[in-house]
Amino acid sequence: MMGGNSCPFQNDYYFYAMRKIIGVASGGFSSEREISKMSGQVVFDTLLESPYECYQIDIASKQWTVKDVAGNNYPLEKGNFGFTLEGKEKQFDCIVNMIHGAPGENGQFAGYLEMLNIPHTSCPSAVAALTYNKRDCLAVASAMGIPTAKRFTLNQGEVISPDIIVNKVGLPCFVKANRAGSSFGVYKVFEKEELLPAIEKAFEEDHQLLIESALEGREITVGVLEWENEVHVLPITEIISENDFFDYQAKYEGKSKEITPAQLPLDWEESTKHMAKQLYTKMGLSGISRSEFIFQDGVPHLLEINTIPGMTLQSIIPQQAKAAGIPLLKLLVGVIEASLSKKA
Repeated sequence: MMGGNSCPFQNDYYFYAMRKIIGVASGGFSSEREISKMSGQVVFDTLLESPYECYQIDIASKQWTVKDVAGNNYPLEKGNFGFTLEGKEKQFDCIVNMIHGAPGENGQFAGYLEMLNIPHTSCPSAVAALTYNKRDCLAVASAMGIPTAKRFTLNQGEVISPDIIVNKVGLPCFVKANRAGSSFGVYKVFEKEELLPAIEKAFEEDHQLLIESALEGREITVGVLEWENEVHVLPITEIISENDFFDYQAKYEGKSKEITPAQLPLDWEESTKHMAKQLYTKMGLSGISRSEFIFQDGVPHLLEINTIPGMTLQSIIPQQAKAAGIPLLKLLVGVIEASLSKKA
């Protein structure tokens, strides 16, 4: 199940970790399940050349299963997060959390692993719950002095006044499901008459909504990670979408142009990297995160923080790692080792 004699770490300091058992968890219960499976597959395939004994874990609503490199499936015991292989009980040393959406990105899965004292590559459960909630995350960021767009909050069942909303955030504006990712439940509204239909659609994804003024400017995203005992900011990516915004098609169906590293004025680059690192350290993030900003009048405004960014072949973090000269395999091993060191 490991890279055997082809393992690139045979003469590396990582070799001591050879027998660590690593699970790559993907799937979940949300609209992002299939994207999560794609991310998990890329991570698993990459880690097959690592020093670890690797397994895929599918977290589904009815059953949790483990799959080995040969494609054999084993039931996963929810009580201890272990499984039986050839009559022997297997326990994971670390979990690579690639579950986008619930329960991986909202802190539920992390909380479960923390209860079992199993290291994982995502941020602590309480931090994940905060960042997954767009409204709370932006409120905390604003209190830190990070610029954000004007916003209005709305819960299902509350009286909806398009006039009050437009007076607060203006037009165009974005209607967003408060707790969702991959641009699910996000709609750009240009006219007041479009507001109620957009709200109704967004409520299909979440009963809490965030309505924001649409900032017009250059959009960028910044990867940050804890690696080799330091917090690193990866090269910035500029996103130029063919659509009205960086929606699902732009992210996963090639309807955008992504430039890494972004060609930005030096002061723009420095201020954004400083903000991204500040968010990572002060909010208590860990593993890999990706913060999205839009420049308005030369000032980066935070849109959201993604604590389990995609790792598909189209995803941004692998692009940024490549631009930084970091092979994806070595980046993943570094993140896993950082997670393991916290238990030691």
